[in-house]
Amino acid sequence: MPMPQEYWLASRDFERFMADAKETAMLATHNQTYTMVQAVLTVFRRRLTLPQAIAFAGVLPPVLRAIFVSDWDTDEPLRPFEDRGAMTREVMDFRKDHNTSPDSAIRDVASALAHHVDHAAFQRVLRTFPAEAADFWRA
Repeated sequence: MPMPQEYWLASRDFERFMADAKETAMLATHNQTYTMVQAVLTVFRRRLTLPQAIAFAGVLPPVLRAIFVSDWDTDEPLRPFEDRGAMTREVMDFRKDHNTSPDSAIRDVASALAHHVDHAAFQRVLRTFPAEAADFWRA
């Protein structure tokens, strides 16, 4: 089997995603953008069961998939979906001393992500989750 194209082009595709996320959030650096993206993905992951998280990771581009599962404490208790404001505060508290995520961080990452995933596959996975999961990714 040949090497999948998504792996061959992973770095290029990740750079394009980061540029979109940086511009959407109006952040100054890639480091700020990375922390915001990592925080948003982590906040979402904390609300998924292990099978749900694995299914979600499967529809992410390779580098975002790696970020989504990195530093994962699989013994951490499952958190409930909350209102957008509460989850945004959780995003902003992630690596607090190094985080400059805007109030629009979840929406900004969702907007950028929408341009970099297979939309049909992404929606198909979200339809198997609680409705709040799909709401989380509404830009």
